[in-house]
Amino acid sequence: MTAPEPEADLALSGERLARFGPALGELTGLGTGALLAVLDEDEAPFSRRFAAATLLALIGDPRFVARSPDLVDIPGGPTMIGLATARVDEVTAAWAHVGVERDWIAKEAPAHPVELAPYRIGRFPVTNAEYLEFVRACPEAERPSSWPHGTFPWASANHPVHTVSPVAADAYAAWVAAETDRPIRLPTEAEWEHAATGGDGRAFPWGERWDPERANTAEQGPLCSTPVALYPAGRSPFGLWDLAGNVEEYVADDYRPYPGGEPIADDLTGLYGATYRIARGGSFARHGDLARCQRRHGWYPSAWYAMGFRLAESR
Repeated sequence: MTAPEPEADLALSGERLARFGPALGELTGLGTGALLAVLDEDEAPFSRRFAAATLLALIGDPRFVARSPDLVDIPGGPTMIGLATARVDEVTAAWAHVGVERDWIAKEAPAHPVELAPYRIGRFPVTNAEYLEFVRACPEAERPSSWPHGTFPWASANHPVHTVSPVAADAYAAWVAAETDRPIRLPTEAEWEHAATGGDGRAFPWGERWDPERANTAEQGPLCSTPVALYPAGRSPFGLWDLAGNVEEYVADDYRPYPGGEPIADDLTGLYGATYRIARGGSFARHGDLARCQRRHGWYPSAWYAMGFRLAESR
């Protein structure tokens, strides 16, 4: 059974965006540097940050260039991935109010050690503007279904690109690798989770406790993607943005049971068969359960499942 369609608290969503119009008027006319300075104000209200990022989308946001991805160094070494089997029922019960089923959480178990080589991973998810460079260079490239009628959404240039297939995500990474002569790729599941938790097994990039103010999920809306880097309190220990909420992110791996775990036959295996491409991190259209660092998910062919990705690089 799939999760119910999300219902945002429209009062909270409206309150969050209530000052967007005045903030937009206040910031209109500022140059790129001044708008970027607003985004560097971690304590700035959401409406002010949203307005600054929206204006940057229209005049050109210099942070996002496909041929020069912003990647963060992550040290290698041992780390723990996944959820302790003894906690599966606890986590299922905690999110039962949004329709979570035990099988969905059981895929995360058992927790197990992984040895990671040093790597780099994107500070941000890949944006529409970056993906446009790929489409211009490769006219046969898949257009995101979130681009209306296949046209580029200029006002959302600095939003994460979505919804694309895992094949398109792989193709984009391969194109950037060829353009830069660097070993660019999608991150593995273990690399993604380690980057989100900092290696301490936390439930969310910011800590153990769910906080809907720290991520763009269905709990508070606005039920659409937002420019990247609007939630400074949601950053991971390595300073990565949007690992929880906004759009889900494909990794390089297909679903397999973790070492010592049992195969889980759920609605995704019913849709695709024994395996499918894993996605992580949750989205604007889903609830906070999918924003958990350990959650293993996948794409449903529905507009409510906003699938994007970020890049990684071997070192």
